[in-house]
Amino acid sequence: LAYSKAENTRKAVSATSVYFESLPYRVHPETGLIDFDKLAESAGLFKPALIVCGGSAYPRDWDYSAFRKIADDNGTLLMCDMAHYSGLVATKEHNDPFEFCDIVTTTTHKSLRGPRAGMIFYRKDARNFEVKINQAVFPGLQGGPHEHQIAAIATQLKEVQTPEFKQYAIQVKANCRALAKALTDKGYVLATGGTDNHLLLWDLRPAGITGAKMEKLCDVASITLNKNSVLGDRSAISPGGVRVGTPALTSRGLTESDFVHVAEFLHRAVQLALEIQVTSGKKISDFNAALASHAGVKQLRDDVNTFATQFNMPGFDVATMRHKEL
Repeated sequence: LAYSKAENTRKAVSATSVYFESLPYRVHPETGLIDFDKLAESAGLFKPALIVCGGSAYPRDWDYSAFRKIADDNGTLLMCDMAHYSGLVATKEHNDPFEFCDIVTTTTHKSLRGPRAGMIFYRKDARNFEVKINQAVFPGLQGGPHEHQIAAIATQLKEVQTPEFKQYAIQVKANCRALAKALTDKGYVLATGGTDNHLLLWDLRPAGITGAKMEKLCDVASITLNKNSVLGDRSAISPGGVRVGTPALTSRGLTESDFVHVAEFLHRAVQLALEIQVTSGKKISDFNAALASHAGVKQLRDDVNTFATQFNMPGFDVATMRHKEL
């Protein structure tokens, strides 16, 4: 969304769409993997000043050397936005973009598990990225620094160097593989057939429901996931899939066997969505209205809450809470 316009319109989705012209590249229609042949062809025609790799809903690792070759062939800069999986990069559980990219950006509050902030890395060479980027940040886009956030970033980066954080990153991937297997064993379809990282992209179209309905039902049932476009979707507003990640639950101590239970909750959510859809019709507003009074949804929420409260939240013990009931 940060680099695009609304599909089939000239309307900008975000500020970057206002100031920059962009062209998306695609995944292969059969494998769901990045189609580097098409990317090379598009780059040769479009001649971009910058190629951006890294993503928020790609369940596989990134081939930065392939991106680097295409960038070099077209005389363009290569930037990686590793915001979603930087915790895996930092622990060497994901390919390293720094070897190939000119600029690397990340948030610090996703898989890196830090405060809400961001970081920009750049090569120091004759191209003088340092001055250009620093001036763009201040005074170009931002004002006074948030010193407490800077201190929080430093604190988190110290934690990232610990053996415990390395084990967390390993477990994040193992849990995601376990969740993916449990869902595919139930006959569900995942983009690219599985996952190499912290997330999976679940195509719900074969099941007969939309990502928007699944998102809403899960929200009511105390399950957090988000609707997400999948290959072949025409709109991000009403997409055919959902994105599910494992870092948060891994941080609470869940392991592979626990994610088999999570998959069962998700399966129940799909079955409930199909049941409610029959009586409510296709309109999302009618579907949402039917959720609050549905006994099955309430039972799912109660079961999810009972399951979840077995696991401590980072920083405090659920057993010592004054108000334990949800």
